[in-house]
Amino acid sequence: MMGGYGAGMTGIGWLGMGLFWIALIALIVWLVVRLASGDGRPQAPAAAPPASRETALEILDRRLAHGEIDVDTYRASRDALREPGGEQR
Repeated sequence: MMGGYGAGMTGIGWLGMGLFWIALIALIVWLVVRLASGDGRPQAPAAAPPASRETALEILDRRLAHGEIDVDTYRASRDALREPGGEQR
């Protein structure tokens, strides 16, 4: 054979090339689906909530409801806030 480069690709070569392309296409599809659904992205830190306009009593009520303070502390703080000039923003 003049100028020949061998017998060409064998069956194993074709099989390997086919498996490579199938794997590559499957990887691309998997990445697109994962990124589109949002499962693959790391979560960005949540932005700080805007400054609320809660009063001191509303904050105290919320803290009691979440269990951050006990009832005795709640009552003492509420009484202190209800005194004249006690509740300030």
